[in-house]
Amino acid sequence: MDVSSFPFAFIPTATSPHEEVEEDDYQQHHHLFHFHSSSSSFGFPETGINDDGVRGIPPKRRRSEERDCSDSYPPDVSSWMTPFEADERRDAEDGSKIGRNGSARGKPKRRRSSAGGVANGESTSGQVARRLWVKDRSKDWWERLDSPEYPEEEFKHEFRMSRATFDMICEELDSSVTKKNTLLRDAIPVRQRVAVCVWRLATGEPLRLVSKRFGLGISTCHKLVLEVCSAIKNVLMPKFLQWPEESRMSEIMNGFESIAGVKNIVGTMYTTHVPIVAPKIRLAEYYNKRHTERNQKTSYSITVQGVVDEQGAFTDICIGWPGSMSDENVLEKSALFQRASRGSMRNLRIVGGAGYPLMDWMLVPYSQHHLTWAQHEFNEKMDEVRGVAREAFVRLKGRWACLQKRTEVKLQDLPTVLGACCILHNICEMRGEGMEPGTRFELFDDEMVAENGIRSAIAPQERDQIAHNLLHHGLAGNSFM
Repeated sequence: MDVSSFPFAFIPTATSPHEEVEEDDYQQHHHLFHFHSSSSSFGFPETGINDDGVRGIPPKRRRSEERDCSDSYPPDVSSWMTPFEADERRDAEDGSKIGRNGSARGKPKRRRSSAGGVANGESTSGQVARRLWVKDRSKDWWERLDSPEYPEEEFKHEFRMSRATFDMICEELDSSVTKKNTLLRDAIPVRQRVAVCVWRLATGEPLRLVSKRFGLGISTCHKLVLEVCSAIKNVLMPKFLQWPEESRMSEIMNGFESIAGVKNIVGTMYTTHVPIVAPKIRLAEYYNKRHTERNQKTSYSITVQGVVDEQGAFTDICIGWPGSMSDENVLEKSALFQRASRGSMRNLRIVGGAGYPLMDWMLVPYSQHHLTWAQHEFNEKMDEVRGVAREAFVRLKGRWACLQKRTEVKLQDLPTVLGACCILHNICEMRGEGMEPGTRFELFDDEMVAENGIRSAIAPQERDQIAHNLLHHGLAGNSFM
């Protein structure tokens, strides 16, 4: 075993690289050995003990296998120096390597000062102030956008909303996303946190570009997006995306009656697909066969089912079911279906497409090929009502471009992000935020006829009666006549 591999001993120096250390020389220099370990259990199995009881290396060891412990002074000088003189010379030589300011020569000294009186890493109390090294990134782009002098049109183009709406969202989320300053770094301001999330959702740009624009790290931007989306869900969803109360429900029914001439319609339903990266588990469940056949490219997706009012704002959403599921199956998994099964939708109706089943509370168009005049007029009126939901999803995906392509968000976090987009959509709709030119997105959702198209015995009769009244009482208009 080579003793030089142990860091706890100084090895005696021979006078020549090829000269062996004699027994007398070893005993003469034994005072230079120092064992720095305080534990007596540490030892060297192959070393011997000299006459003074000092553990060292055995004699006759070649110079090429040993380490030089004599530092800079020659062996012939140290051979006659006493231990005390040797220590003084060693300290003097070590002190010559220290500069006037107390730092080692040749190494730049890091100096930092702050308003708190911290300089050179030491506080006024003598304690070392811990600071975290942060890469210097430019925040000029964000500071320019956040300036009051920045044009309103360009601000809306970047964030898909006016500055007043953005300020309102920041005020609502202030208590949820605010972080305190620490000794290591200053917290990111609330406005910048919200801006990172909104700009990422609005543009769909990769996190690398988000990091460059806002002067933050990539992982920091990803964390901010998830944190703000979660805050939007917890804070803003109870205020801006809820099933309507009775007073609001009456307004919705009046609005849809003016469109289609059918009473008791409280919403219209639509289901869209959002592309995702191929998941690592349950791959076949997320495989979207219809999108793959149309685009000639393997596609995976999750579903977003939404019910909207007469103004195109969401009143109920169901997000996250695999893309291989039909609209009918997604509806059965939703909380809305469970509430309706318990009788909460009695005397109320929701208009859906042919992919949904006909039920007491769900009106769907006729799906057969040969239609009567009444059935044809009924389908036209239902298409007008469903157009409200379809246009709402057009604006949703056009306003938040992250829904148009595969994102970098993990599958388990994606429902929270998509839900935040729906909530922000409602805020923009309620505050009258128009769509930016060129942001319209065309939907390509292939609708399939429901396998179990009729779920109620009396629902077909009620639908036939509605179609008859639309045609013979002048409520259907004269487009077909």
